[in-house]
Amino acid sequence: MTAPRSRPDGLTILSLVLLAVVAVLLLVPLLGGPLPDPALIVVLLIARLLVQYLRARRDPGLKRPTAWALDLILIGLLLWTTANRP
Repeated sequence: MTAPRSRPDGLTILSLVLLAVVAVLLLVPLLGGPLPDPALIVVLLIARLLVQYLRARRDPGLKRPTAWALDLILIGLLLWTTANRP
């Protein structure tokens, strides 16, 4: 007999949805679509960072400073790219 599968909580689903939206926005230009607004991607990554922080407050086992650092690096690169646009 198999154990019942636990469903992910709302914050986990929200984090995955935010990540999927960022992935789609970054994939669209590769398929010939328009470039997304970097500010929109920054806002989505900041929202994902906040969701990750809230998840870590609920469950200390979810503290992943490396993932947070990666999001912060991406945000910084996007802001730097946007600031240096001609």
